[in-house]
Amino acid sequence: MPAQQPATTGSLQERLLALAQTLQFAWFVGHLTLLSTTLRYSLSYMTFNYYSRWAKFSYRTTFIAAAVTYGIVVYKGYRSRARQGKQGSPLSLLADENVQYLAMASVWLFSRQIPLAILPFAVYSIFHVATYTRANLLPVLQSPPAGGAAGAKQAPSGLSETIGRFVKTYYDSSMTTVAILEIALWFRILGSALLFQKGSWILLGIYTVFFRARYQQSGFVQNAITQVTARIDAQIANQSTPPAARQGWETFKNLIRQAADATDIRKYVTGPQQQAGPKKAQ
Repeated sequence: MPAQQPATTGSLQERLLALAQTLQFAWFVGHLTLLSTTLRYSLSYMTFNYYSRWAKFSYRTTFIAAAVTYGIVVYKGYRSRARQGKQGSPLSLLADENVQYLAMASVWLFSRQIPLAILPFAVYSIFHVATYTRANLLPVLQSPPAGGAAGAKQAPSGLSETIGRFVKTYYDSSMTTVAILEIALWFRILGSALLFQKGSWILLGIYTVFFRARYQQSGFVQNAITQVTARIDAQIANQSTPPAARQGWETFKNLIRQAADATDIRKYVTGPQQQAGPKKAQ
C-alpha cells in the first residue's frame, strides 16, 4: 500500500489520532493482528492442540485479518481508478495480485485447517508491519523537528535505520521462501486430494488457478520452480532411475507446460502484443 505522509506537527496525541483515522492504519492493524494470531496458533500447533478452541479462533482470525488487509488495498485501488475513470475489465481485476490473495484468504477462512497456508501471509505481514512502522509510526512517535517548521524533515532514528537494513537484507530471500512455501502447499493439497479427503479436489482446483497466476506474475515463484525442477531432473537423470519414471516425469512436465500456456491470463487481459506488469501484493 502506498505510504501516506505522517503528521509531524502538533502534540503526540494529535499526531497519533490523525494516524489512527486513516485506512492505512487499519491495514497496519490487520497485518499486526495476523502476526499475533499466527504466533498464537503456532503455540497451539507446537503443543499438538490444533483443534482447541483457541487454535481454531486463532486460525480463523488470521485469515479474517488477511482478508481485511487485502480488501483495504483492493478498495483503495478501485477508488483510485474510479476517480481517474479507469475501471478496467473483470479479467484485469482478477489479474491483480491483491485480489488473488483476498480470494485465497477467503477460501482458507472457510476451508478445513491447513497450517501451512498461514505462513505465506505471515511472511508478507512481517515486511508490511516493518515498513509501515518505519515510514509512518516512528515519525509520529518522534518529537517534531527543532523549531517546529512545517514540512521540516526528521532525521531517521536508529530503530528506523535498523528496520530499513532488515528489509533490504532479507526481503528477496523471504520472497523466495514464500514461493517455496506456496509450492509446498500445492503438493500438500495434492496429497489430500489423492487421499480423497472431503473437498480436497475442489480446493486443489482453486489453489491451482491461484498458483498459476502467481507463477505468471512472480519472478520469485518462477525461479523457485526452476530450481525445484532442476533438482528433480538431476535425480531422474540418475542411472538407477527406471526408464518408465523418466518418461513419466517428461510427460508430466509437458502437460504442465501445455496447461500453463493455455491458462495464460495475460492473453485474455492485455492481448499477446501488450502485457503489463503485475501489481505487487500488499
